[in-house]
Amino acid sequence: MTKRFLITIGLLGALSVLFGAFGAHILNGVISEKYMNMYNTANEYLMFHALALLGLAFVNRYVSRSYMNTIYYFFVIGIILFSGSLFIASLKELSGFGLGALSFVTPIGGILLLLGWITLIFAGTSYTHNKVHK
Repeated sequence: MTKRFLITIGLLGALSVLFGAFGAHILNGVISEKYMNMYNTANEYLMFHALALLGLAFVNRYVSRSYMNTIYYFFVIGIILFSGSLFIASLKELSGFGLGALSFVTPIGGILLLLGWITLIFAGTSYTHNKVHK
């Protein structure tokens, strides 16, 4: 599980840095402020949730495997749907391609991200500390 987490986190973090540089150096001034804000929101959510997964990887011994897997998939699929759809929509001025009928995936991605956080709350409420007495 940790290997999968670390590979995914590395990939998501690297993509966020790459997309951030692309936005700052190539898109800035080329697309409208509205679409640039949309692009930046997509990238922020990508990085925030990559960092959340990184934090989760460090506490994996305290969180059950089922909670870890559930949070992982909620976050990863949520990032793909939420940030991915916003990235595509923000480039509409350049590509001429918009989401059209697929624009419903953005809120679904947002709901999945929210469910990841809610699952983390449940993991916290079910946590019991097993203190080692010496």
